[in-house]
Amino acid sequence: MLIKIKKSAQSSDIQLIRQLLDQHNLGHRVINGQDMVIGVEANPSEEVAREIHSLNGVESATPIATPFKLASLAAKPEKTVIRAGGVEIGGNSVILMAGPCAIESKEQLEDVALGLKGTGVSVLRASAYKPRTSPYSFQGMGEEGLKLHSEAKKQHGLLIETEVMDVRDVALVASHVDIVRIGARNMQNFDLLKEVGKCGKPVILKRGMSATIEEWLMSAEYIIAHGNPDVILCERGIRTFENATRSTLDLSSIPVLKRLTHLPVIVDPSHAAGRKDLIPALAAAAVAAGADGLLIEVHANPKKAKCDGKQALLPHEWADLVGQLRKVAQAVGRSI
Repeated sequence: MLIKIKKSAQSSDIQLIRQLLDQHNLGHRVINGQDMVIGVEANPSEEVAREIHSLNGVESATPIATPFKLASLAAKPEKTVIRAGGVEIGGNSVILMAGPCAIESKEQLEDVALGLKGTGVSVLRASAYKPRTSPYSFQGMGEEGLKLHSEAKKQHGLLIETEVMDVRDVALVASHVDIVRIGARNMQNFDLLKEVGKCGKPVILKRGMSATIEEWLMSAEYIIAHGNPDVILCERGIRTFENATRSTLDLSSIPVLKRLTHLPVIVDPSHAAGRKDLIPALAAAAVAAGADGLLIEVHANPKKAKCDGKQALLPHEWADLVGQLRKVAQAVGRSI
């Protein structure tokens, strides 16, 4: 259930509502946004629901069947459009986010940014912190990488997004970038989700490698319930028995999510495929299936990349792909 609080409600009114919920062992949380609401873990009995409706501070109380309340269509039937620096994510345009997996040097970022110019890219993706399977692999440049990313933003007029891995780094990362990203390995790092819920920047939430759609949406719920409604879901492939690709891109998740949530959905075909030759087909399929954006790796010299070079397109390959994607977007009534 979601309880919407009247704008005229006093703190004593809210306290009475919470006392009633506690009395009936109904877990809940107060969320301060454009409107104050109280998210209740479970729907109460009809008798308790009538009690809730009768309280002075209650404007409305909406039963919601799904465990994710704020992320559900029942809570918000109109789709969420997230605005960042003049870019709208979740609107009619399919938003392009491209760049290297990791920030390696100023020259590397410069080469990629120049290669992306004029191709319709809105967001320069790159990571200053890298979660790696091996502790001996390149882990990213950290704060120095964030500074280089900020310089690239100023020079090329692109928004920037990057991954955050540690609760202690959230404020620092958010101070540099326009969009914060939670990687697949941290999808259920609940302390981290709570912290980015307070960061004041849109958050890309990648699906965990073995996560169900409901688990993914519950992670989004953590971020929203802690004050941040600007969550962008990112499908990046899940772990299956198939080993022809790095992961199995679950294209069905896009239309499924569109029937469950108002949040925008983007797709990362690079991490799903793990090889660049499959990226064009997967990207086109994602746009056709209704994705609101794409997150794709591009590197000026993939053979020398410090991580994930095999799944990075060259700038001219990226430009060719964008031309194909524009045709697909047009065919489904959208634009790039």
